[in-house]
Amino acid sequence: AEVLGDREMPMLLMVSGTEKERKRNTEYIASGHVDGVIVVSSHKDNPVIADLIAKGIPTVSCGAPLGFEDQIGYVSIDESGSARRMVDYLKSKYQTVGIVTGPLDTPGGVQRLEGYRLAMGDDYDESLVAHGDYSRASGALAVRELVARRPDIDAVFVASDLMAAGAIAALHDLGKNIPGDIAVTGFDDHALAASTTPPLTTMRQPFERIAHEVVRLLMGVIEGEEHATVILPAQLVERESA
Repeated sequence: AEVLGDREMPMLLMVSGTEKERKRNTEYIASGHVDGVIVVSSHKDNPVIADLIAKGIPTVSCGAPLGFEDQIGYVSIDESGSARRMVDYLKSKYQTVGIVTGPLDTPGGVQRLEGYRLAMGDDYDESLVAHGDYSRASGALAVRELVARRPDIDAVFVASDLMAAGAIAALHDLGKNIPGDIAVTGFDDHALAASTTPPLTTMRQPFERIAHEVVRLLMGVIEGEEHATVILPAQLVERESA
Protein backbone atom coordinates (compact mmCIF):
# COMPACT_ATOMS: atom_id res chain seq x y z
CA ALA A 1 0.00 0.00 0.00
CA GLU A 2 2.84 2.40 0.84
CA VAL A 3 4.70 1.70 -2.40
CA LEU A 4 1.54 2.16 -4.48
CA GLY A 5 0.75 5.32 -2.52
CA ASP A 6 4.13 6.74 -3.53
CA ARG A 7 2.87 6.38 -7.12
CA GLU A 8 -0.46 8.05 -6.28
CA MET A 9 -2.25 4.74 -6.85
CA PRO A 10 -4.84 3.41 -4.37
CA MET A 11 -4.85 -0.26 -3.34
CA LEU A 12 -8.01 -2.34 -3.36
CA LEU A 13 -7.77 -5.49 -1.22
CA MET A 14 -9.91 -8.42 -2.38
CA VAL A 15 -10.16 -11.85 -0.74
CA SER A 16 -10.91 -14.87 -2.92
CA GLY A 17 -11.18 -17.71 -0.46
CA THR A 18 -14.39 -19.21 -1.87
CA GLU A 19 -15.77 -19.89 -5.32
CA LYS A 20 -18.40 -17.18 -4.84
CA GLU A 21 -15.75 -14.62 -3.86
CA ARG A 22 -13.54 -15.64 -6.78
CA LYS A 23 -16.34 -15.19 -9.31
CA ARG A 24 -17.44 -11.85 -7.87
CA ASN A 25 -13.89 -10.50 -7.73
CA THR A 26 -12.84 -11.57 -11.22
CA GLU A 27 -16.02 -10.12 -12.72
CA TYR A 28 -15.36 -6.83 -10.93
CA ILE A 29 -11.73 -6.75 -12.07
CA ALA A 30 -12.58 -7.65 -15.67
CA SER A 31 -15.13 -4.84 -15.86
CA GLY A 32 -12.30 -2.30 -15.97
CA HIS A 33 -12.25 -1.07 -12.37
CA VAL A 34 -8.52 -1.77 -11.81
CA ASP A 35 -5.28 -1.31 -13.73
CA GLY A 36 -3.67 -4.56 -12.61
CA VAL A 37 -3.58 -7.25 -9.95
CA ILE A 38 -0.98 -8.46 -7.45
CA VAL A 39 -1.82 -11.97 -6.29
CA VAL A 40 -0.64 -12.74 -2.75
CA SER A 41 -0.66 -16.08 -0.91
CA SER A 42 -1.41 -18.16 -3.98
CA HIS A 43 -1.99 -21.90 -3.96
CA LYS A 44 -1.07 -24.37 -6.69
CA ASP A 45 -3.08 -24.05 -9.92
CA ASN A 46 -4.96 -21.11 -8.40
CA PRO A 47 -8.20 -20.61 -10.39
CA VAL A 48 -8.01 -16.86 -9.69
CA ILE A 49 -4.76 -16.63 -11.65
CA ALA A 50 -6.22 -18.75 -14.45
CA ASP A 51 -9.22 -16.42 -14.66
CA LEU A 52 -7.04 -13.30 -14.72
CA ILE A 53 -4.80 -14.71 -17.46
CA ALA A 54 -7.82 -15.76 -19.53
CA LYS A 55 -9.29 -12.26 -19.26
CA GLY A 56 -6.00 -10.55 -20.16
CA ILE A 57 -5.68 -8.68 -16.85
CA PRO A 58 -2.13 -7.44 -16.07
CA THR A 59 -1.12 -9.70 -13.20
CA VAL A 60 1.96 -10.45 -11.11
CA SER A 61 2.39 -12.67 -8.08
CA CYS A 62 4.04 -12.13 -4.73
CA GLY A 63 5.61 -15.58 -4.40
CA ALA A 64 5.96 -18.20 -7.11
CA PRO A 65 2.55 -18.82 -8.77
CA LEU A 66 2.69 -22.62 -8.77
CA GLY A 67 1.46 -23.94 -12.09
CA PHE A 68 1.75 -20.53 -13.80
CA GLU A 69 5.47 -19.71 -13.45
CA ASP A 70 5.86 -19.35 -17.23
CA GLN A 71 2.75 -17.24 -17.71
CA ILE A 72 2.98 -14.33 -15.25
CA GLY A 73 5.79 -12.45 -13.54
CA TYR A 74 6.52 -12.85 -9.87
CA VAL A 75 8.78 -11.79 -7.02
CA SER A 76 9.99 -14.37 -4.54
CA ILE A 77 12.77 -15.00 -2.13
CA ASP A 78 15.04 -17.97 -2.78
CA GLU A 79 12.76 -20.31 -0.83
CA SER A 80 14.74 -23.52 -1.33
CA GLY A 81 18.17 -21.94 -0.93
CA SER A 82 17.11 -20.03 2.19
CA ALA A 83 15.68 -23.17 3.80
CA ARG A 84 18.83 -25.08 2.91
CA ARG A 85 20.95 -22.43 4.60
CA MET A 86 18.89 -22.66 7.78
CA VAL A 87 19.09 -26.46 7.87
CA ASP A 88 22.84 -26.37 7.23
CA TYR A 89 23.11 -24.01 10.19
CA LEU A 90 21.16 -26.43 12.39
CA LYS A 91 23.14 -29.45 11.20
CA SER A 92 26.37 -27.70 12.21
CA LYS A 93 25.15 -27.57 15.82
CA TYR A 94 22.69 -30.44 16.32
CA GLN A 95 22.43 -34.13 15.50
CA THR A 96 18.82 -34.81 14.46
CA VAL A 97 17.03 -32.05 12.56
CA GLY A 98 13.33 -32.23 11.71
CA ILE A 99 10.99 -29.93 9.80
CA VAL A 100 7.47 -28.60 10.11
CA THR A 101 6.43 -27.69 6.57
CA GLY A 102 3.83 -25.26 5.32
CA PRO A 103 0.95 -26.42 3.11
CA LEU A 104 2.28 -28.42 0.18
CA ASP A 105 0.13 -26.55 -2.35
CA THR A 106 1.98 -23.28 -1.61
CA PRO A 107 5.42 -22.21 -2.88
CA GLY A 108 6.77 -21.84 0.65
CA GLY A 109 5.48 -25.26 1.63
CA VAL A 110 6.94 -27.01 -1.41
CA GLN A 111 10.23 -25.17 -1.80
CA ARG A 112 11.22 -24.91 1.87
CA LEU A 113 10.72 -28.67 2.14
CA GLU A 114 12.87 -29.06 -0.98
CA GLY A 115 15.63 -27.01 0.67
CA TYR A 116 15.40 -29.15 3.80
CA ARG A 117 15.62 -32.33 1.73
CA LEU A 118 18.69 -31.06 -0.15
CA ALA A 119 20.43 -30.00 3.07
CA MET A 120 19.74 -33.32 4.77
CA GLY A 121 21.01 -35.38 1.83
CA ASP A 122 21.45 -39.02 2.85
CA ASP A 123 20.16 -38.16 6.33
CA TYR A 124 16.70 -37.29 4.99
CA ASP A 125 14.05 -39.36 6.77
CA GLU A 126 10.28 -39.04 6.39
CA SER A 127 9.87 -39.62 10.11
CA LEU A 128 11.49 -36.21 10.68
CA VAL A 129 8.87 -34.44 8.55
CA ALA A 130 5.55 -33.10 9.86
CA HIS A 131 3.14 -30.76 8.09
CA GLY A 132 1.41 -27.56 9.15
CA ASP A 133 -0.83 -24.93 7.55
CA TYR A 134 1.04 -21.77 8.68
CA SER A 135 -1.18 -21.37 11.75
CA ARG A 136 0.13 -21.29 15.32
CA ALA A 137 -2.05 -24.27 16.26
CA SER A 138 -0.71 -26.41 13.42
CA GLY A 139 2.87 -25.69 14.51
CA ALA A 140 2.08 -26.88 18.02
CA LEU A 141 0.38 -30.04 16.76
CA ALA A 142 3.16 -30.86 14.29
CA VAL A 143 6.01 -30.49 16.78
CA ARG A 144 4.19 -32.71 19.28
CA GLU A 145 3.90 -35.29 16.50
CA LEU A 146 7.63 -35.06 15.76
CA VAL A 147 8.67 -35.40 19.41
CA ALA A 148 6.40 -38.40 19.91
CA ARG A 149 7.63 -40.08 16.73
CA ARG A 150 11.31 -39.22 17.14
CA PRO A 151 12.31 -38.76 20.80
CA ASP A 152 15.92 -38.25 19.63
CA ILE A 153 15.10 -35.06 17.70
CA ASP A 154 17.14 -32.12 18.99
CA ALA A 155 16.34 -29.41 16.42
CA VAL A 156 13.41 -28.46 14.23
CA PHE A 157 13.16 -26.04 11.32
CA VAL A 158 9.63 -24.63 11.27
CA ALA A 159 8.60 -23.12 7.93
CA SER A 160 6.99 -19.97 9.38
CA ASP A 161 7.45 -17.89 12.50
CA LEU A 162 3.80 -18.17 13.48
CA MET A 163 4.00 -21.97 13.42
CA ALA A 164 7.31 -21.76 15.28
CA ALA A 165 5.64 -19.73 18.04
CA GLY A 166 3.07 -22.50 18.39
CA ALA A 167 5.83 -25.11 18.40
CA ILE A 168 7.73 -23.27 21.16
CA ALA A 169 4.61 -23.08 23.33
CA ALA A 170 3.93 -26.80 22.82
CA LEU A 171 7.51 -27.73 23.69
CA HIS A 172 7.31 -25.67 26.89
CA ASP A 173 4.12 -27.58 27.76
CA LEU A 174 6.05 -30.83 27.23
CA GLY A 175 8.71 -29.66 29.67
CA LYS A 176 11.36 -29.18 26.99
CA ASN A 177 14.12 -26.63 27.36
CA ILE A 178 14.78 -24.53 24.25
CA PRO A 179 17.43 -24.83 22.91
CA GLY A 180 18.92 -27.16 25.55
CA ASP A 181 16.64 -30.11 24.74
CA ILE A 182 15.49 -29.05 21.29
CA ALA A 183 16.32 -26.03 19.13
CA VAL A 184 13.60 -24.27 17.12
CA THR A 185 13.99 -21.99 14.12
CA GLY A 186 11.43 -20.23 11.95
CA PHE A 187 11.08 -18.39 8.67
CA ASP A 188 10.00 -14.80 7.79
CA ASP A 189 11.29 -12.72 10.74
CA HIS A 190 7.72 -11.85 11.63
CA ALA A 191 7.24 -9.15 14.26
CA LEU A 192 6.65 -11.83 16.90
CA ALA A 193 9.99 -13.59 16.27
CA ALA A 194 11.95 -11.40 18.69
CA SER A 195 9.30 -11.72 21.42
CA THR A 196 9.00 -15.51 21.74
CA THR A 197 10.64 -17.18 24.74
CA PRO A 198 13.43 -17.63 23.85
CA PRO A 199 13.66 -15.19 20.89
CA LEU A 200 13.46 -17.02 17.58
CA THR A 201 16.30 -17.71 15.16
CA THR A 202 14.78 -17.27 11.70
CA MET A 203 15.23 -16.34 8.05
CA ARG A 204 14.39 -12.70 7.38
CA GLN A 205 12.42 -11.92 4.23
CA PRO A 206 13.16 -8.47 2.72
CA PHE A 207 9.49 -7.46 2.72
CA GLU A 208 10.06 -3.82 1.80
CA ARG A 209 12.17 -4.74 -1.21
CA ILE A 210 9.66 -7.42 -2.24
CA ALA A 211 6.91 -4.78 -2.20
CA HIS A 212 8.93 -2.40 -4.36
CA GLU A 213 9.84 -5.10 -6.87
CA VAL A 214 6.34 -6.54 -7.22
CA VAL A 215 4.87 -3.07 -7.87
CA ARG A 216 7.67 -2.34 -10.36
CA LEU A 217 6.95 -5.54 -12.26
CA LEU A 218 3.22 -4.86 -12.31
CA MET A 219 3.77 -1.35 -13.69
CA GLY A 220 5.89 -2.88 -16.45
CA VAL A 221 3.20 -5.38 -17.39
CA ILE A 222 0.55 -2.62 -17.43
CA GLU A 223 2.79 -0.66 -19.80
CA GLY A 224 3.15 -3.64 -22.15
CA GLU A 225 6.44 -5.17 -21.03
CA GLU A 226 7.01 -8.94 -20.98
CA HIS A 227 6.57 -10.62 -17.62
CA ALA A 228 9.72 -11.08 -15.53
CA THR A 229 10.85 -12.89 -12.39
CA VAL A 230 12.84 -11.49 -9.46
CA ILE A 231 14.39 -13.83 -6.87
CA LEU A 232 15.72 -12.22 -3.69
CA PRO A 233 17.91 -13.60 -0.87
CA ALA A 234 16.77 -14.05 2.72
CA GLN A 235 19.00 -13.33 5.73
CA LEU A 236 19.74 -15.67 8.61
CA VAL A 237 18.96 -13.94 11.92
CA GLU A 238 20.49 -15.70 14.91
CA ARG A 239 18.71 -15.44 18.25
CA GLU A 240 18.56 -17.62 21.37
CA SER A 241 16.23 -20.41 20.19
CA ALA A 242 19.01 -22.22 18.28
